[in-house]
Amino acid sequence: MSPQEYCQKKAAASGSSFYYSFLFLPKPRREAITALYAFCREVDDIADEVQDINVAQTKLNWWRNEILNLYQGKPQHPVTKALQGPIAEFGLKQQHLLEIIDGMQMDLEQNRYRDFAELELYCYRVASVVGLLSASIFGYSNANTLQYALDLGMAFQLTNITRDVGEDARRGRIYLPQDELARFGVSDQDILHGKSSDNMKKLLEFQAERAESYYDKALAELPPEDRKLQRTGLIMSAIYRTLLKEIKADDIQVVLNARVSLTPIRKLWLAWLTWMRY
Repeated sequence: MSPQEYCQKKAAASGSSFYYSFLFLPKPRREAITALYAFCREVDDIADEVQDINVAQTKLNWWRNEILNLYQGKPQHPVTKALQGPIAEFGLKQQHLLEIIDGMQMDLEQNRYRDFAELELYCYRVASVVGLLSASIFGYSNANTLQYALDLGMAFQLTNITRDVGEDARRGRIYLPQDELARFGVSDQDILHGKSSDNMKKLLEFQAERAESYYDKALAELPPEDRKLQRTGLIMSAIYRTLLKEIKADDIQVVLNARVSLTPIRKLWLAWLTWMRY
């Protein structure tokens, strides 16, 4: 199996909405973004699936060293081998790949966030940095596109946090800021036990509206001249924003005990519509 085939298999197996947005890209950019996504999946799986914190720490340390190997021209893992060409062709920065690992490090070290400023740092590392790398792969001519990429990454992560409230709680993690729980009269135990209430509904609606505000901000920041190049990000936005609308459509508290998702056919349809629109 070639490095590119390994990354393709890793990306396809995830079933992520992101995968559907990659399908319309020309081959060099598609292979580059697929390799980047596979890297994100590799390190994210460590934080989510490795139960022994010492083992997880060892694995993250290995990946830090492997990123150094990558930029010294001696990658060992199929994912970093697949990234070797793209880092040169698209100017992907070592610092950004290491910052993604820093975000996974936060998952090992903390399972609560005092306020939004603290959560914002986490979102920047695990999502906004990925947005910057992705924007470089897709291509841009106006530097303002980087701010769009940052805010779109924030919107995606806030959508994930809202969608995964119950799933994360079952892992012992609460990403919703502690000061906001207090403001809405919701306790950690309410979330950990999936307890619905009017206060819980208002808290979750507040989180969803903040995600919506980041979508609005990002789309307003994207320069017209870069919209065609950034179509893949716009496809991701269409899929994720539709998911957020689905979450809000009925009782948003469903996320406490179930995972809301779109069907593959619907994701593909949204991807095609958005690609044609731009």
